[in-house]
Parts: sequence; structure tokens; C-alpha cells
Amino acid sequence: MAKYLVQILILGTQVVGRAFARALRQEYAASQEAAKRAGGGQRGANSAAANARTGISLEEALQILNIDKLDPEKAEKSYEHLFKVNEKTQGGSFYIQSKIVRAKERIDEELELYKTSGSKNKPQDTT
Repeated sequence: MAKYLVQILILGTQVVGRAFARALRQEYAASQEAAKRAGGGQRGANSAAANARTGISLEEALQILNIDKLDPEKAEKSYEHLFKVNEKTQGGSFYIQSKIVRAKERIDEELELYKTSGSKNKPQDTT
């Protein structure tokens, strides 16, 4: 009886260990793919780090602010409009307002990454 319980325990541990290893491989592959989509190399790594730091991807930030490309003027204009429309005193939602702030922070961070990289090309369009 004890022999079978030990065998079941060992088998269960192996199954869980394999599943955990497979999940780690998938997560690593997904993060590598995200870095490639963000521009690859150091720029992609910086963008992936910014996504992790802010908790929001650049694509999602652009969708929240309803802009198609990385343009500081459009982003600022859209941010101001959406922030005012969603003020709690005017019956807006604090949650939506906070998402708008996070989206603006993410776009500002991407623009800062673009400035510090010193590249003469325009920021990469994600659409």
C-alpha cells in the first residue's frame, strides 16, 4: 500500500514539474516574441521592460487614447479631452480616468525611450 502511494506521489510530482517547465518555456517564447514585435534588440527589450513597469502595452495605450500612431501632440490632446470627460465630479468613472492616465504615462515613456535612443528615425508605428 505504501509503495503505491509513493509511486503516485512521485508520478504526480513529475507531471506537475513537466507542466511547470512547459509553462516557463511558453512564457519565455511569448516574451521574446513581444520584444521582437516591439522592435527587437535593445529597443525591443526596453519596450518590453516599459510594458512590465507600467502594466500596459503601447498598443493598448494607443487604443485607450484613440490614436493611430505615436504622435505627442495627438496624444496630449486626446488625453486632456478624455481626462476631462471622465472626471468623477461630472459623473465620469475614476477607473476609466486612471486607465487614461496609465495610457498617457506609457506613451510618454515610449517617447522618452525614442529620445534617449538618439535615433533619427520616427518612433516605430505599432499599427
